[in-house]
Amino acid sequence: MAKTANINVRIDPETKAGAEKLFASFGITVTDAINIFLRKSIMEGGLPFDMKQPRYNAETEAAMQEARNIMNGDISTKSYSSARELFAELDAEMDGE
Repeated sequence: MAKTANINVRIDPETKAGAEKLFASFGITVTDAINIFLRKSIMEGGLPFDMKQPRYNAETEAAMQEARNIMNGDISTKSYSSARELFAELDAEMDGE
């Protein structure tokens, strides 16, 4: 039998349960998955996947920047005292089209 070494990893219980469920669907254990990951990392000479921040399309990026600007107070927004007031303005805009 091959010699083994232990690695102790601390993760939150929900992540562990999710990983166990996922890997069980492939017929492997979390230990098997970790061994696969480590062997693949050695073969690749690094992480076996690209580490990137999420990218969004231009429209989504612009909306996210607008939200940041609003939160920072760089853009003033209109507020309404009630939903009725908001819908009245929307109706007026629709009638004006």
